[in-house]
Amino acid sequence: MEIIGIDHIVITTQDLAACLHFYGDVLGMQVVHGNGRYAVTFGQHKFNIHTRKAEFLPAAANPTYGSLDLCLEVGGKLAEVKKEIDASGYPIEEGPVTRHGARGEMTSLYLRDPDGNLFELCSYDSVK
Repeated sequence: MEIIGIDHIVITTQDLAACLHFYGDVLGMQVVHGNGRYAVTFGQHKFNIHTRKAEFLPAAANPTYGSLDLCLEVGGKLAEVKKEIDASGYPIEEGPVTRHGARGEMTSLYLRDPDGNLFELCSYDSVK
């Protein structure tokens, strides 16, 4: 077997409107709604949004609000991403800081979504 990528993940939220605002308005993902389901997409990837634990089965055994810690790579300089987030009024928890990712040294910003999930936004282009 050869794993070649991540197709989608599932995020369980307590507040759908706040969740969609964060992913759609702050992070710029496309909000998709159909067949009674919500998702956000970016590039060839998707986050399915569940509004209650085990909303669709099968599901994780113990879905918990705020338990995710994900790193998303952004294109371009992280300074520009920081300006966009600052302009939206959304709080940045930490950064920019230098970190070490899957491809080496990178620059990162940290945010939390409304459920407390930690999102690291990184750029390899920002490293000096």
